[in-house]
Amino acid sequence: MPVVTPTPHRMQCDYFDAHRCRSCSLMGTAYDDQVAAKQERCVAALLGAGVSLQWESPFTSRPAGFRNKAKLVVAGTRSDPTVGILDGSGQGVDLRHCGLYEPGLAQAVQQVPSLLADLGMVPYDVPRRSGELKHVLLTHSPAGELMIRFVLRSEGQVTRIRTGLSRIYELLPGVRVVSVNLQPIHAAVLEGPQEVLLSQHSDLPMPVNDVSLRLRPGSFFQTNTEVAAGLYRQARAWLAETDPASLWDLYCGVGGFALHNLLRPNGSARDVLGVELSAEAVESARASAAEMPGAPRFVTGDAAALLRDRPAPEVVVVNPPRRGIGDLAPWLEASGVQQALYSSCHVDSLARDLTRMPSLRPVRARLFDMFPQTPHLEVLTLLQRR
Repeated sequence: MPVVTPTPHRMQCDYFDAHRCRSCSLMGTAYDDQVAAKQERCVAALLGAGVSLQWESPFTSRPAGFRNKAKLVVAGTRSDPTVGILDGSGQGVDLRHCGLYEPGLAQAVQQVPSLLADLGMVPYDVPRRSGELKHVLLTHSPAGELMIRFVLRSEGQVTRIRTGLSRIYELLPGVRVVSVNLQPIHAAVLEGPQEVLLSQHSDLPMPVNDVSLRLRPGSFFQTNTEVAAGLYRQARAWLAETDPASLWDLYCGVGGFALHNLLRPNGSARDVLGVELSAEAVESARASAAEMPGAPRFVTGDAAALLRDRPAPEVVVVNPPRRGIGDLAPWLEASGVQQALYSSCHVDSLARDLTRMPSLRPVRARLFDMFPQTPHLEVLTLLQRR
């Protein structure tokens, strides 16, 4: 059984050693060395943008057993499916025993091939462009609950999954949300725009610190729950020092930053607004907010266009995709916002954006190792207007 084996200093993975999967490009590198190299990269990138600031010690992760999501490519045959990735020729590579999944998720992934065989699902064959089931997407919550999504080529197999719900609940007892996503095109795209809900529940509660985020099938959430919790705690702590009365959370996703900062240290409510392009994520944020104090607002739209003519708040939080904040940088520069928190998954984009906001000076930063065994990272930066 191939596994990822933790040691005090480095990781070892049979899949990696056999060249069956090389996704974890830092596998075998001592974990402390991984973190040190990421920290050096962050410091160098921001110094290259002419920035000098105070760095907090890195927030580290468990080197293994940290992933709350499994994005499984399905291949093989109806009676003997594989779940994992595809090789260079489009054939399935089974990675059901990947050691990066947190324990409850790992147990679920190992049951998926048997479940697919029981349901009689025909895997999609990429070279032949035939078959139906492309991916199985699993999300695991700290409470032990699961969301499972079946990505199909067409609607023809939805009934097969619907009639097999009892078997799904039997093999995966923690399942709360079951849905089908339709992705009809032959392309390297994980999911399509249409979702068919098959379960009674439409969202998965994700307890993070003292906030319960509610994830719908199309909602984005960080891959590493423990490190995400640390990221939100750090943002809350930095903002508590200046205690802003108003806050905008842009690219807010399911509202993690906004919902962690609804209340001021004296217990009064902040004026909080979250903006996100994904309507599904906004629905998730609103569902979470309904159970919490205060009256935050979450709206769907493009932040740069939607907020251009509104009076700026005291603090803006941005958590953009890898490309950075783009046209929002000139707006922030001219806005009069006194503080900003920039959470970035791509430090080079962060450095580029900072050069377009010279009046917002980085004063504190911290690396969050969201993705051990890979070069990817998250960095949180506190910006103060000069």
